Formats: sequence, structure tokens, C-alpha cells
Amino acid sequence: MGYLIAITILWAFSFSLIGVYLAGQVDAYFSVLTRVALATIVFLPFIRRVPVPLAAKLMALGAIQLGCMYVCYYQSFLLLSVPEVLIFTILTPVYVTLIFDLMQGRFSFRYLITALIAVLGAAIIRYSSLGNDIFTGFMVVQGANICFAIGQVGYKVLLQRENLQLPQRAIFGYFYLGALVVTVITWFLFGNSAKLPTTALQWEILLYLGLIASGLGYFFWNKGATRVDAGTLAIMNNALVPAGLIVNLVIWNRDANLVRLCLGGAVLLFSLLLHEYWGKQQNLKAQTN
Repeated sequence: MGYLIAITILWAFSFSLIGVYLAGQVDAYFSVLTRVALATIVFLPFIRRVPVPLAAKLMALGAIQLGCMYVCYYQSFLLLSVPEVLIFTILTPVYVTLIFDLMQGRFSFRYLITALIAVLGAAIIRYSSLGNDIFTGFMVVQGANICFAIGQVGYKVLLQRENLQLPQRAIFGYFYLGALVVTVITWFLFGNSAKLPTTALQWEILLYLGLIASGLGYFFWNKGATRVDAGTLAIMNNALVPAGLIVNLVIWNRDANLVRLCLGGAVLLFSLLLHEYWGKQQNLKAQTN
């Protein structure tokens, strides 16, 4: 639990650093590539040989949780404000429980209903300027949320099933290598070399995001995920929302429309609570049968 709390505080600043200093100024694909490459460098000295199937699974999880997630995540800042990106991440716990359920061969229509309520919350936040950007941005953030959830759940389940004799730092380099493959490909396909960092501050932010927020952050977050149950993991995913909002609104975005943010955020929170309530009711019925 301590790992998750510490990384929540660390990541609270990342949203604003990206939205204020990088989004629209530095090519998103280059930012993602730099961040993942630096994180990979951090863990390469610790990497140890493991069976090929295990290495492949770790690389696949890294490709999804970091590679694909970052591609969606950085694009969302081109469509939405930082508070909007933060609030739209509130559905990550829904995806965490959904993926656990799917791995157990079950599905509930509560996911569809909570998703529709969440769309309503997104519309409230930007009701005065509804258009393609808000809904496209909302869906892009959900893509990032799903990738983040798949990586967490997959890593947790994988380590539960594997009888590893190595410390987690000895295998986490494969996780970053998988993400590196995705980010290299997307940079060569879609990157804009005319929009590289132009200031020392931008390079410093990329170094911080790569070495600290990603390099250490994802390792300790996933390590923390293996030490708590699925319910605690889902709750800690949403702790990022208020932490990031407080940092952004207090330091960088004091002119944000708090009324709309609160109303839309409340609807999104309601969708999450409804999802949790239905899930508990379903579990109680299963226990009594």
C-alpha cells in the first residue's frame, strides 16, 4: 500500500507538467519515446535472463500498459485540458474489475450502463462547447485507461502464477523493452521531427518523467499492485484524480470552471459508485447461492 501512496503523490505532478509544458509544443510521439527509452535505461543494468515465454509476456504487458497507454495519453492532452484528462481517468477501476471478470469468464451489463453515465458526466464538463474534441478526447483517455488496467491486472496475475526466484527489478526491464518497441514504431510512423524540445526546461521535464515518473514510478506501482487485493488496487487508481487535480488547480489552472468540473466529476463518480455497488450485490448473490 505504501508503494501505491508514494507513487500517487509522485504522479500528481506529471499530468500538469505534460499538459502545461509539453502538449502542443513537443511532438507527443517523441515525448513518449524519450520517456520510455529513459525508463528502459534505468532497469537494463538489473535485467536477468528468464525463460523466453515469461520474457515475451512481460514485454507484451509493457507494450500495452506503457507503450499503447502513453500513445493515447499524450494525444489526449491535445484535445482536453489537464483537469478534464484527470477526471476522465476516473473509470480506470471499472476496467480493472472488468478485466478480472473477463479472466474469470464472466461479464455484466453494468459495465455498459456505467459507461453511458460516464459519457454524460463528460458532456456536463464541456456542455458549453460540445463537439468532436470532447468525445474524441474522452474515448482516447478511455483507451489509455484500459491499457493501464490491462497492464496492472496482467502483471499481478502473471506474478501470482509464476514461481519466480528473482526479485522483481531483475525482470522489469523486459516490461520497458516491450514498451520501447511500440514507441519506436509509432515515432517512425507518426512522429514530427520538426517539433523536438527547444528549451532546457522541456528537456529537464522529459528527463524527470522518464527517469523518475516512469523509470521508478511504474516499477513501484506494479510492485505495489502485487501486494494488495483487486479492490484496493482499484481504489488507489482513483486516488490519482484528486491528487492531480489539486496540484493542477492550485499551481497552474486557477481559472478552471470549478462548477462544471465538480458537476461532471460527480456524475463520473456516481457511475463508479454504481458500478461498485452492483459488483458487491453480485458477489453477495454468488455467496448465498
